Amino acid sequence: MKHTTLTILLLALLLASITGCSSNQGSANGGTGTPRTIETGKTESNKEVKLRIAWWGGQARHDYTLKLIEMYQQLNPNVKIDTEYAGFDDYWKKLAPQAAANQLPDIIQMDISYLTQYGTKDQLEDLSTLTSSGTIDVHAATPETVNSGRVDGKLYGIPLGMNAMGATFDAAMLKQAGISSIPPNWTWSDLEFIAKRMKAQGKVLDHMRFDQFFPYYLRTQGQHYFSLDGTSLGYKDPRYFIDYFKMYLKWYEAGYMRDWDKEALSKLTPEENPVVLGDGFMTMAWSNQFASLQEAAKKPLTLIGLPGPNGKSGLYLKPTMLFSIAKSSKQKTEAAKFISWFLNDIEANKLIKGDRGIPISKAVKDALKSTLSEQDQKIYNYMAWVEQNSSSMDPPDPIGAAEVSKLLRDMQEQILYKKLSVEEAAVKFSNEANAILARNKK
Repeated sequence: MKHTTLTILLLALLLASITGCSSNQGSANGGTGTPRTIETGKTESNKEVKLRIAWWGGQARHDYTLKLIEMYQQLNPNVKIDTEYAGFDDYWKKLAPQAAANQLPDIIQMDISYLTQYGTKDQLEDLSTLTSSGTIDVHAATPETVNSGRVDGKLYGIPLGMNAMGATFDAAMLKQAGISSIPPNWTWSDLEFIAKRMKAQGKVLDHMRFDQFFPYYLRTQGQHYFSLDGTSLGYKDPRYFIDYFKMYLKWYEAGYMRDWDKEALSKLTPEENPVVLGDGFMTMAWSNQFASLQEAAKKPLTLIGLPGPNGKSGLYLKPTMLFSIAKSSKQKTEAAKFISWFLNDIEANKLIKGDRGIPISKAVKDALKSTLSEQDQKIYNYMAWVEQNSSSMDPPDPIGAAEVSKLLRDMQEQILYKKLSVEEAAVKFSNEANAILARNKK
């Protein structure tokens, strides 16, 4: 009997020991005990993890992003990542039905113009807890940079890098046409003179994207595309629309730009850009696109600020793109760890080379400086210049911004096809855009 009692006691102690070990492990995975430190980029267990990630971009971005994902999977053999990617316009066309079906990828490359739309419709996770806990490590980034991904106080996206609009051009091509340089404080009149000279050489100016450069022009005039509360356009006088699009129409009719029929078919990839194809002398693009444009063109290109006057008021720093996590994701912690690795791993960022903007981590930025080629250094130098020659960014675009920008594209197209006069388009755009945005009124 004594032996039986002793045996039962030993079994009880053993069971208690096993239960204690199990409880500690549970705490490490989100239980109530003291959590253990988790190394950035490493998964917590050998349990298989499946993630989906989506991004937009050209071929060069696709290629290196696939290499990055392969690197991460080698570090974390239990993680399997499925990929989805497309050109910018097609990307959003694919994402919209996924959102409607509550089937968004775990990790979504997000643009600032869509952040409010997806975030306030409860489709994106608030990442505040994940950054506070260090699961997404942003300690080497400035609070201002991180907060650019906030809407109504909620952190819906982590900036992957910062960039600014600029003019990318083929300096050798301009020199052959007798244009040795472009003045630092150049104007729209200077651009018109250059475009006229280059047309004689059979070279065109790339179309300036409607939803980026009309807002830039407005800023140079002391106006804004959207009101601060997002319930209307930010300007009231139609002359701003009329002045900009009359200038645009004049240049188009003069043959300074390629036919709109051809432009409308473009997927906006670097490989299709006129400068890359050799048909164009200049494209207005974001600074992070410079690397992919130059790689696709296989020749040196030059990056400078946009034409003014008042270019400093027009230019601003913004997140190139952000990583968001879907609210519907079942693997939010694992998705967060991938994002943290993407932001902070030096070897990963050597592959990125600033294509997604100047890294937000000062440690990464400093580590990369000595590894940059002469051409890649141009992006860093340009961004340093923009920091001293720009103004504050406007708030993230309001809900309805994508619909307003589609309307603006339609107006531009109807102007170029002579279906509407510029004056008619100005009134139509103002009325319909304000009606779209008025839905945001509470």
